[in-house]
Amino acid sequence: MSVRILYFASLREHLGMGSEELELPEGLGTVGELRAWLTSQGREALAAVPNLRFAVNQEMARASDPVLDGDEVAFFPPVTGG
Repeated sequence: MSVRILYFASLREHLGMGSEELELPEGLGTVGELRAWLTSQGREALAAVPNLRFAVNQEMARASDPVLDGDEVAFFPPVTGG
């Protein structure tokens, strides 16, 4: 399964990249599983952000939402305004 991953704000800074295309391992099926797998692959910043937000194909998502072949998955920290 191939997906495009986008990283925003402080995640982009910590990881040193804004996006990447990845082939995911067999059996990985949800956004939460994707986050855990990415963390295990050296992207520890994803585990360090409390209240991390997700989007799949530009729609807000939950950790339990599915990830399918060809999806675009975005990870971004919550933001505050003033």
